[in-house]
Amino acid sequence: MNDPLSIGIRFALYADLMLLFGLPLFATYTREERETFLDRRRVLVSLAVFGVALSALSIVAMTAAMAGVAILDVDRASIWAMIFETPMGKAWSVRMGALAMVAIIVVRSRTPAVPTALSAVALGSLAWTGHGAAGEGSAGTVRLVGDLVHLLAAGAWLGALVGLGAMLWAGDTAAATHRALERFAAVGTVIVAAVVGSGLINGLYLVGWSNLGRLPFTLYGQLLLLKLALFGGMLGLAAINRFRLTPALGNAQRQDVNSARRALSRSLMVETVAALAILGLVAWLGTLAPPMSQ
Repeated sequence: MNDPLSIGIRFALYADLMLLFGLPLFATYTREERETFLDRRRVLVSLAVFGVALSALSIVAMTAAMAGVAILDVDRASIWAMIFETPMGKAWSVRMGALAMVAIIVVRSRTPAVPTALSAVALGSLAWTGHGAAGEGSAGTVRLVGDLVHLLAAGAWLGALVGLGAMLWAGDTAAATHRALERFAAVGTVIVAAVVGSGLINGLYLVGWSNLGRLPFTLYGQLLLLKLALFGGMLGLAAINRFRLTPALGNAQRQDVNSARRALSRSLMVETVAALAILGLVAWLGTLAPPMSQ
């Protein structure tokens, strides 16, 4: 499955489902976004429909990988066997059902709570298609829970970045944007702790202490180190946003507001690009065998 098409499908699916979860979650704890939730429903429906299409492609790609053939050479019988006879297929079926419910319910929902819960199910189902589902017993359960937490926390972070960027792009008042940033600052601490904690658990089971020295000399290790470097950059930008740019926006005088907004917009844009680059690396890493499995 280590080919550009499969990696691209994985990347698009991860990004889509994380946004589908993260955007309504952002609205649940941000009053300004919650008040404009009705205007965001079309975006969520589009993400849900796109998620269904990407999931259909992903099951074909997974079947091709299991059969050792090209995506275009997969037969229908193999796809049905993958769906109905494997844990990955069952997770895929749950995801498709959750996405269909999001697309239907979000049209009538006036609050983001239900779409957030359904989207969490859809995003969480990806844990059963990755390395975290390969373990057995209590260790396998810990790995799976670690993957679930990692996915949801990453989705919450990405959704908040895009949500905050949308507020700045739409020209929301400095006061409204500042309030949203302050609310995210408190939630962001929990998100970062969840990402770091679950990442350490995943690293322990997928890499292991004994393999740390080998990381720079393998493709898996090089990609993982690049991912960690980008994550470190995101943490640095998040700290700048919280302790420098957010207070600057709140304290800006009328003539300084535009300058403060531009600085914050640039920082959020770079942080979002870094997040998407990490997702690309995650999509690639998912196609490679981790050190502990070799």
